[in-house]
Amino acid sequence: MTDKIRGRLLDALLSLGLFSGYVIALLRSVQDLGYARDEGFYFQAASSYGRWFELLFKDRKAALVPRTVDTYWNANPEHPGLVKGLFALSNLILQKKHHLFAMEGTSYRFPAMVLGGLALVLVYLWGKEARGRAAGLFAALCLALMPRFFFQAHLACFDVPIVTMWTLAAYSYWKSVRAPSLLWPVLTGIAFGLALDTKHNAWFLPFVVVAHIVAREVIHQLDARWRGVRDPGFAASRLRSLTALGAMALFGPLVFVALWPHLWHDTLARVRWYASFHLNHEYYNMEFLGKNYWSPPMPRGYAWVMTATTVPGITLLLFFVGLATRARARLSALLGAAMKDRSARIARWTANMPAPRFDPGSTDLLWLLGLVVNYAAWTSPNTPIFGGTKHWMTAYPFLALFAGCGFAAVVRELRRELLRHRRRFTWAVAAARPALPVTLLAGASMIAAPAAETFHAHPWGLSAYTPLAGGAPGAATLGLNRGFWGYTTGAIVPDLDREVPKRGSVYIHDTAGPSWDMLATDGRLRRDIRGVWSVAGADFALYHHEKHMRGQEFQAWVAYGTVRPLIIAGLDGVPVILVYKQPPPR
Repeated sequence: MTDKIRGRLLDALLSLGLFSGYVIALLRSVQDLGYARDEGFYFQAASSYGRWFELLFKDRKAALVPRTVDTYWNANPEHPGLVKGLFALSNLILQKKHHLFAMEGTSYRFPAMVLGGLALVLVYLWGKEARGRAAGLFAALCLALMPRFFFQAHLACFDVPIVTMWTLAAYSYWKSVRAPSLLWPVLTGIAFGLALDTKHNAWFLPFVVVAHIVAREVIHQLDARWRGVRDPGFAASRLRSLTALGAMALFGPLVFVALWPHLWHDTLARVRWYASFHLNHEYYNMEFLGKNYWSPPMPRGYAWVMTATTVPGITLLLFFVGLATRARARLSALLGAAMKDRSARIARWTANMPAPRFDPGSTDLLWLLGLVVNYAAWTSPNTPIFGGTKHWMTAYPFLALFAGCGFAAVVRELRRELLRHRRRFTWAVAAARPALPVTLLAGASMIAAPAAETFHAHPWGLSAYTPLAGGAPGAATLGLNRGFWGYTTGAIVPDLDREVPKRGSVYIHDTAGPSWDMLATDGRLRRDIRGVWSVAGADFALYHHEKHMRGQEFQAWVAYGTVRPLIIAGLDGVPVILVYKQPPPR
């Protein structure tokens, strides 16, 4: 067996391990996770689409009648249909036909879990091809073990699926620039269409591609002027990048419309409505540093502070190490060639840095643009904050890839230091000469903290904050949001089953009605327990803590004549959901 075949087999095994391990971890941890508010609406939409698929399988001609299509697919037109269609097919085929899941809700969630696993595979393959196997594997683990990403990967929502589609489109474009084949540009266009049909974050992809094409041109001209280097293959790679951009413009809209039956009729008007809905999105409430924001201007530092306090510290540190390492490798060649005769300091700084090889994909530039553009919208004070970290989560694969570069750089330095001290520590020579022992030991030590943070936070993923914020208690003291979407009801379902009397009623507060109903459908919540929309008259009242909802808790105090909750649940002693009980009549 040749080294090339062995390498491909190893990559296949690692990819399979990442994918299957992550999906299994998600499936095994989903049973105590409640349903987020939006999931309930997507369950309803997917159920409607599922009935259309049933009709399509039985009578294709009848299913394709325009009025019939609109009857089923006009549900939830605020978001594209691809992922909700996958939710519907999973429920229809895997659950109703084959009964693969213990809970009905898991069948709707399963496609997003699969796409979460595929995101790790894409990050691994991209990192491996660009910076080596160790960098790619560590980058994939960094993404997998971000507490917020792990939480989102459970949900029947679009946030992790768009991360996957975004990464797939960017990776396909990168391959297009490097490979003299029409296959990758076509795949780039199709992947862009899939991203468009997943979530509106896809609108940022063309900005990255155009910026990459322009920046590559500028860098090429600087190389020619400062270093006297003009790569003969640049013209061909420029043409390939433009071809990929053209494929995005051609195939993207076609795939977008083809896979969303809602757009098959009255297409332009419905696309305009969809775009207008998100361009003029309503403002939601969000607590940030003790202040409740519900209208612009929003704080410019919101995205940066939330990233710093929710992404594990070692991941962020390695990201900066990787970014600095790649920047130094690039700048050393430019500065060294331009100024080595003028500055002894720069000459010394660049003396041991090899000139970077020509990279037709301009990998570091593309990763940096993917990161910056996905954060760009959140630098505007007029951007509504209506979902927290999930809205720039498409930047996290690029953050993880740079962290993988940082990890590879640390391992190289560690091996170099061990070999330098071989006379003092003879055991170090044996350990450092093969890279595998050092890499495994360093990787295990660096990924341990993210793993601990991620699994400790479950199922309170939106209450998870890193030690930089002081964990959940420190974040509560700082006035950072503890949770939203009403998903934490799932954590206290066993208490409700135990405490609520037969045919009793519960005010469900921020939990959506369909999300509450799914808990009963799953068999987790007793079916006789009624969810109601008024505190007064309910036997029990839920309160999901958010700063702007404190009035809801006050209503329970007044209605029940007590300020003492029956149940308090949360993360590390921080109250996230409280249950109040109606006292018995005197």
